[in-house]
Amino acid sequence: MENTPHIAIFPSPGMGHLIPLVQFAKRFISQHKFTATLIVPTDGPLVKAQKTFLDALPAGIAYVVLPPVNLDDLPSNVNIETQIAITVARSLPSLRDVFKSLLATKKLVALVVDLFGTDAFDVANEFKVSPYIFFPSTAMSLSFFLHLPKLDEAESCEYRDLSGPIQLPGCIPIHGRDLLDPVQDRKNDAYKWILHHTKRYRLAEGIMVNSFKDLEEGAIKALQEESDIPPVYPVGPLIQIDSSSVADGSECLRWLDNQPRGSVLFISFGSGGTLSSDQINELALGLEMSEQRFLWVVRSPNNEAANANFFNVESQKDPFDFLPKGFLERTNGNGLVVPSWAPQAQILRHHSTGGFLTHCGWNSILETVVNGIPLIAWPLYAEQKMNAVMLSEGLKVALRPQVDENGLVGRAKIAKVVKCLMEGEEGKRLRNRMRDLKDAAAKVLSDGGSSTKSMAELAGKWNKN
Repeated sequence: MENTPHIAIFPSPGMGHLIPLVQFAKRFISQHKFTATLIVPTDGPLVKAQKTFLDALPAGIAYVVLPPVNLDDLPSNVNIETQIAITVARSLPSLRDVFKSLLATKKLVALVVDLFGTDAFDVANEFKVSPYIFFPSTAMSLSFFLHLPKLDEAESCEYRDLSGPIQLPGCIPIHGRDLLDPVQDRKNDAYKWILHHTKRYRLAEGIMVNSFKDLEEGAIKALQEESDIPPVYPVGPLIQIDSSSVADGSECLRWLDNQPRGSVLFISFGSGGTLSSDQINELALGLEMSEQRFLWVVRSPNNEAANANFFNVESQKDPFDFLPKGFLERTNGNGLVVPSWAPQAQILRHHSTGGFLTHCGWNSILETVVNGIPLIAWPLYAEQKMNAVMLSEGLKVALRPQVDENGLVGRAKIAKVVKCLMEGEEGKRLRNRMRDLKDAAAKVLSDGGSSTKSMAELAGKWNKN
C-alpha cells in the first residue's frame, strides 16, 4: 500500500468539464505531493482531442476510461445536461470497480466530482472516502445551484416569467430569462436532473470553485458566511496554460506577429459552440463593416442547436463554403479565418490581441482575465447568459450586443460594438479594468495568495483522512 495521499477525480463528460478538473489536479499535486487518478465516464470512444489531452497528463496523474454506457434508449433530441447526468449515473458500477482497485494499492483520501457528479457520492460513502465538488464555473452560478431547491419550492411559474429579478446573496440581480438553459423548462428532464444534483450539493464535505475573491468578492463572501452549506474554497483562476504545441497553431501566431500591438479582435465560441447560417452571415458582414483586424475561429453552422459541437471537437472537411461570397477575399490582410480550432491560450497571450468576442464559457473567461483582454459577450448555452450578465453589468469588462426580434445580432450592431471595444473610449475603460483583474489573478495564485491558501487548507484536511 502506497502512503502518498491519493485523490480520485470523476469529471462529467465533455472537454469543458475535463480541462478545469485537470488544471486543479495539476496545481494541487505539484504543490502538495499528492497523486491522482482521473476516472473518465463515456458513452462511446474518446474523440481524438480528449485522448491527446489525457495522454499528455503529467507524472502523478493517471487516468482510467470507464467502459462506455449505452444511451440508445434516449430520444435523439435529449438535452445535453440529461445525457451527461445519465452517462454519469450509468457509470457508477464501473466507478465502484475502479474504487476497489485503487483502494487495494493507494491511500485514497478524497473523491472530487464536478457539477453533475454528485451521484458518485454514494460510491465514495460506501468506501468511506470524503466526497468533494469542484465547481468549474462562477461563484454566482454556484450560489444559484445552492439556492435552486428553495426556489423550486417557492415558485410555480417558469423562472423567465417571474415578476422581478432573482437576488442571490452578494450577486447582481439576475432575470429569470438569463438563468442557465437547463432551468428554462421546468417540465424537461434536464431541469429535473439539475434539481436532483443541486439537492445533493449539501452532502459534499467541501466545494471548490474556479473563481477568486477580486473577481466575485460579494458572491464568495456570502457563500463562505453561509452556515448551512459545505465550506467553499475559491481556488481559481485555474486555466489551461497551453492548448497544444505551438506548431499546431503556427499560421495564426505568425499572422499575429505581423499585426500592430493590441489591434486584433479574437473571435471564438469555444469547443462546443455553433451559430446558425444567418448569424454567421451577419457576423461576417459585421466584422467586415467594422474595418477592424480580426482572427476568427469558424465552424460549420448549425440551425438546430447552439451547442452542437459539445461532444464533437473533430474538424470538418469543407471549412469555409458557408461564409458570405467574397468575404474572405475582401477581408484578406485585415482578417484571418481559421477552421474549427486555434491555440486559444497562445492567442490570448499574444501582444497583438486586443479584444475577445466570446461565448462566455467560464474556461475562456478565466483565460481572458489572466491575460487582461476586454470582451464582447455573446452567450450561447449552459450558464453563459449568467456569465455575460456578470461580465457586462457587474464587473463591467464586457460589451454585450443585443439580439433583435428574429433572435439575431445584426451586422450593424456587430460593427458598432467591435469598433467601440477596439478603438472607443468605453473599450479603453474596459481594458483598464481588465488589467486590474489580471494583476489580481496573478496575486491570488502566488505564494501566500488566497487561492494558494485555499488549496493548502484542502491539503491539510485530506492529509488527515
